[in-house]
Amino acid sequence: MEVFMHHCHCKLPNLLSSTLFKALKRSNISSAIHTSPLTSIPSKPTIPPPLVSRLFQPSNYREGQEGGDLTCRSQRLMLQTGLIHPSNPGCCYYLPVALRSMEKLVRLIDEEMHVIGGQKIDMPALCSAELWKKSGRWELMGKEMFRLLDRHNAEYCLGPTHEEAVTELFASQTTISYKKLPLLLYQVTRKFRDEQKPKFGLLRGREFYMKDMYSFDINEEAALHTYHSVCQSYRQIFDRLGLKWVQVEAATGNIGGTLSHEFQLPADIGEDQLLVCGNCGFSANVETLEPGQTECSKCQTGTLTESKGIEVGHTFYLGTKYSQAFKALFVNASNVPAVAEMGCFGLGVTRILAASIEVMSTEDSIRWPGLIAPYQVCVLPPKKGSKANEATLVAEKLAQSLGNSLPNLRGEVVLDDRVQMTIGKRLKDAKILGYPYVVVVGQKALEDQPSFEVICQQSEETMFLSKEGLVDLLSKVETI
Repeated sequence: MEVFMHHCHCKLPNLLSSTLFKALKRSNISSAIHTSPLTSIPSKPTIPPPLVSRLFQPSNYREGQEGGDLTCRSQRLMLQTGLIHPSNPGCCYYLPVALRSMEKLVRLIDEEMHVIGGQKIDMPALCSAELWKKSGRWELMGKEMFRLLDRHNAEYCLGPTHEEAVTELFASQTTISYKKLPLLLYQVTRKFRDEQKPKFGLLRGREFYMKDMYSFDINEEAALHTYHSVCQSYRQIFDRLGLKWVQVEAATGNIGGTLSHEFQLPADIGEDQLLVCGNCGFSANVETLEPGQTECSKCQTGTLTESKGIEVGHTFYLGTKYSQAFKALFVNASNVPAVAEMGCFGLGVTRILAASIEVMSTEDSIRWPGLIAPYQVCVLPPKKGSKANEATLVAEKLAQSLGNSLPNLRGEVVLDDRVQMTIGKRLKDAKILGYPYVVVVGQKALEDQPSFEVICQQSEETMFLSKEGLVDLLSKVETI
């Protein structure tokens, strides 16, 4: 029987047309003779942990370095640890470790935007001057706008913001029903602003990443409801990051509209002057109040105290400023075209990244918001040639096991394989980089009941845990 089956299989191309046989081969039917129907579906591949020795983290800062524009903690630490590399003024390279953190921040933002119905799009960075002239902002933006001519002498700019572009997009759809509103469109993309004096690293640059969302509603009441729901979403983002924030009344500036709030992280390095009431919690940017005002206009009894902040988010209720100019219409319940009410909402993605380092870190060590730490765990094997040298293999297996068996830590564990260096030197590097958890594998890992030294960077607590205790601790780490 076996010989007969072999004979039939060999003759199969001759018994069937060549076209049919090729089709059977492509669909794997011909190979089914030799394949068990119980063949299991492959599981996710085992991922080896990233090795510190292979990470591209060129340091651009030396201890004792002076001069230049290293005027804030976040810029110095990000250069020192190889998170960024300077390019031309106000621009930089985002290196692998920083990019991991930024991608996590974007995923967090995506989660919260989707909760309120946000839909992600991507608009051109190259924007026609005609759009900006239609809104009246081509001249209003002044020297802050990067402008250029194409080969046909048509005028363009590199988008500093996208109110005109998104309104034109909405207006191009002439039969949008009121049933589709509110419509919340957002993107995360590069923005360009020709800052006169870029400084503070990522806190004030000429090229940066922003999340900008634009809303379209049927009337003012609905638009204000959307406005407040986005503000709540922003508060949720900052709470999840563990950042201390304040929402302040703000000026509308060249964006326009009748209502505006900034989200600020209190910091001495901040460029915004804030006034906060100690009685009712009212807060505002000083530019929105009368010069010298010290009495709270909301509760009438509290005193306004001054502080500084880093602006990381800004929201605007626009009304019909742009929708009227672009004839951005929808079909209302009476089947009549009506002008949409709009809002716009920005989050400075790279600014949040730098500002969180600025406000959470020490002078010599980065402290990340847990959710956006580039890696959650760093495993340190013993020094080569030390008494605990045999624990090196234990460390390698531990790093791979943690990074593959715990779903929340998949790809989140790095192995510091620079075993020619002492544990002390590698611990110092790990502290500067701010891994939330550092696991030292030493002599105790070779005992009958192995244990591992675990350092929690946020709390500065050190503990010795069994493998089971370590897994239990790390399984509770929240990741995104």
